[in-house]
This record gives sequence, structure tokens and C-alpha cells, in this order.
Amino acid sequence: MLNINNYYERLVMDQLWKLGEQADQPFSQAFQEDVACLALNRLPPCYVRNTIDKGINVSEAQYLEMVAAVNSAIEQAIRQVTSRPRQDREQ
Repeated sequence: MLNINNYYERLVMDQLWKLGEQADQPFSQAFQEDVACLALNRLPPCYVRNTIDKGINVSEAQYLEMVAAVNSAIEQAIRQVTSRPRQDREQ
């Protein structure tokens, strides 16, 4: 198996963790997984062998653009998931 990762996965997971820490109630694992999948589907793939290599080769402006895109994708995903809770989707 190749040792590659989608850089956006780490950014999405980090942001979801931060949002979960600030939330009144902790996010369930299912909620986090649903939001992460929807958010990642809205973002372009950015495969890297090592996330540190990517961090070194991205300017601050590019990084801030990526973080803004992640935040927007997560906001949209949260709205989508909360507008149609899992129990409504399983029927």
C-alpha cells in the first residue's frame, strides 16, 4: 500500500475537533463522519506523501485559502447533516 494522504483530510479533522471542543454537546462519531465525508467531497483532492512536506511547500496565503475552503465546506456539511438527521435518512 502506498503511503499517501489527502492533505484536506487532516485540515477537516482538525477543524471538526476544534468545533467539537467549542460545542455545547460533544459531536457523535456518526455526525463527525457524515460531516467529514460531505465536506471532503466539496474540496479538491490534495494528495501528499507527508503532511509536513506539504506544510513546508505552501505559502501562508495558500494555507489560509485552504483553511477558508475547509471552514466553508464544513459549515455547508453541518447544515446538510442537521437539516436531515441520520434517523430520517435511514428510512
